[in-house]
Amino acid sequence: MQVIDRFDASAFNRALASMFKARKQIFVDLLGWDVPVIDGRYEIDEFDTEHATYLVLSDPDGEHLASARLLPTDRPHLLDTHFAHLCESEAPAGPDVLEITRFCLSRNQSAADRMISRKRLVSALVDHALSRGITTYVGVAEMGWLQQILAFGWRCRPLGLPVMDGGKMLGALSIDIDAETPSLLMASGTYVGDQVVLADPMLA
Repeated sequence: MQVIDRFDASAFNRALASMFKARKQIFVDLLGWDVPVIDGRYEIDEFDTEHATYLVLSDPDGEHLASARLLPTDRPHLLDTHFAHLCESEAPAGPDVLEITRFCLSRNQSAADRMISRKRLVSALVDHALSRGITTYVGVAEMGWLQQILAFGWRCRPLGLPVMDGGKMLGALSIDIDAETPSLLMASGTYVGDQVVLADPMLA
């Protein structure tokens, strides 16, 4: 698992290239999202900037397995820029609050392997938050995925009632992260032990 905390759009490494390809395959080809595609291969949007942090799980050959993008909430992000209407009141924001976006599992895995990758990525999100002093994650999800997130076992709450948006039922949520979160997720079989998150020495 790598954490990549600076993105240079002019030259990105293999892990990021594989991730952006996988995002295009999932969010554009499979789910039909109307989002930008670069060079016909990479899903890269307005929030893929130097302010984004990426957690990327790759196989031994460097191919993408799972990833998530984290955005600071003390500057423009998806929830406040495009989905504020999903929140009944002002969403949590601040230096210790990050937004989880583009949670992506590669299609080039069996169902069992995707489940393992999902657990590893969720575990890494928790480990990353605990190591960086992050107390809260926020995010937006389609209804089916939102229900799964709420059932993981962590302290999680909706920020408003789900709303039909662009033909999809969407909801916003907030996830509290503290020292008890690993044990809460472990009880539901979601946490798979400490995920060593390595800083990528090649940030470009």
